Amino acid sequence: MRRGLRLVRAHVRLHPGPFSVAVAGAALFALFTVGATVVLGRVTDDVIVPTFTTGEIPDNALPYAVLAVMAVTVLRVVGVVTRRYFAGMTAERVQMSIRHQLVDQYLGLPMSWHHDHPTGELLAHADSDTEVSTEVLHPLPFSLGVAFLALFAGISLVLVDPILALVALAIFPALTLLNRFYSRRVEAPAAKVQSSVGKVSAVAHESFDGALVVKTLGRGEAEAKRFDEATDELRSNRVTVGYIRAMFEPVLDTLPSLGIVAVVLVGVARIEAGAVRPGELVQVASLFTVLAFPMRVLGFFLEMMPPSVVANERIAGVMQARHEAQPRQDRPLGDGALDVAVSNVDFGFAPGTPVLTDVTFSVRPGEVVAVVGSTASGKSTLTNLLAGLVRPDAGTVRIDGLPVESISSDQRTRAIGLVFQESFLFADSLRSNIDVDGPESTEAIMAAADLAQIARFIEGLPEGLDTVVGERGVTLSGGQRQRVALARALLRKPQVLILDDATSAVDPLVEQEILGNLHNNLSMTTIVVAQRVSTMELADRIVYLADGSVAGVGSQAELMNLPGYAALVTAYEEQAV
Repeated sequence: MRRGLRLVRAHVRLHPGPFSVAVAGAALFALFTVGATVVLGRVTDDVIVPTFTTGEIPDNALPYAVLAVMAVTVLRVVGVVTRRYFAGMTAERVQMSIRHQLVDQYLGLPMSWHHDHPTGELLAHADSDTEVSTEVLHPLPFSLGVAFLALFAGISLVLVDPILALVALAIFPALTLLNRFYSRRVEAPAAKVQSSVGKVSAVAHESFDGALVVKTLGRGEAEAKRFDEATDELRSNRVTVGYIRAMFEPVLDTLPSLGIVAVVLVGVARIEAGAVRPGELVQVASLFTVLAFPMRVLGFFLEMMPPSVVANERIAGVMQARHEAQPRQDRPLGDGALDVAVSNVDFGFAPGTPVLTDVTFSVRPGEVVAVVGSTASGKSTLTNLLAGLVRPDAGTVRIDGLPVESISSDQRTRAIGLVFQESFLFADSLRSNIDVDGPESTEAIMAAADLAQIARFIEGLPEGLDTVVGERGVTLSGGQRQRVALARALLRKPQVLILDDATSAVDPLVEQEILGNLHNNLSMTTIVVAQRVSTMELADRIVYLADGSVAGVGSQAELMNLPGYAALVTAYEEQAV
């Protein structure tokens, strides 16, 4: 309960305005709900009982009774509409705020954190967990209205008869005890439900994202089985929660009815004793009748609190993840091409499993350096370190003499361009994929495209730069996607360009033209992960990685004296043939 109330308070603080209006609507409804029972009691004593007694309707009594009933009904409707509209507004706005906070948090967390959290789980946080976390807000204004209703009803009951009031209000302690029992029973199963939702999302995302691999490997049945197992676990956990709710809800529905029975039994005795009039008993009984649904809504609020708390704690786990410390930059980066220095760098994704060990080399401003090595030698990991996406476990990476982690993220992303082998394109136009910051002129975009050797292809399309490429650029070939991604990096005029095998799907002759254009037309330092001999020959120097360490630095001719490098080059040449 305490965690639930803290959750409610935190959510309401995000958008207090519409929530306050919703509570005001709930209070209006509560006031005139009690007012309706008072009117009903007065109508019973002043109209119905005299009519049965004398056989005639008292003079002018009926019009006033009709007007009173209509007035309280209209005001109750106004309260209901206000409460529902602004309660929904509150919940939707809180969801929007939480999703914005989550996205900001996702974007701000380091890549090392993302490596440990699957995409499906992150989607579940932004979708299912956010929705469940705010479900408690929908019945909250009505539930607070129940407090007003209890206050107004208590005053009305005490004014009618204190003894009947004691009998009627005994239901509230019973409801509190029932909620404590329910909360303790449902919290753990609710946590399993939300965890299962994350698993289902993760499996679905992997299957859909890897649809091509699933189909080509004939893994459809295996993926369907994996999805069935995840959904069966989710179904089982939800059924468990359903069983608990099935025990809780009937008892909750029964409490108001039991209260009415008790009130009528005691009320008959009080009428015989002359303590209350028939209309007052009708007022109390009708009050319990109208209390039945609000009490059910209060029960729904109490039911939703444990799942909402669980979902919010899953979101809180993300929000509490620590960002990297904000860099403290002593000076801005210089103009033009920048030097790069890697000193004694160690790195591993898991403790005790190094990927890079004691890596040391430097790149002069404007130089073209190729990074060469066999599979799993640490080339891609090195490019991530150079771009500042991950931090070394030991040693330093410096750009223009500054540790890369000390450079502000804005300046780092402007100064360093990184293009991956697997190029990601958005399901948008070529213009938006190249000019992601916008708005650059068409001439600037096409100039970058020309350097990346993609301009002719774009000009040949019916819609040119406005051609939509589909999800992940599915309508383009692998080489075209790589060149679009390269044009995207070049448009920003980076001072250091890092190509992580970013032209592997491009024809070797086109690749040579691209690298030649970069070397001759742009003032920048270029680091290329290379797997083609023609690419290595274009480089001023080569850094040779073997088993995560620098085995040699020099020209092609110098490194051919190393047996490992010579064997690697021979393999590349045979592969090219």
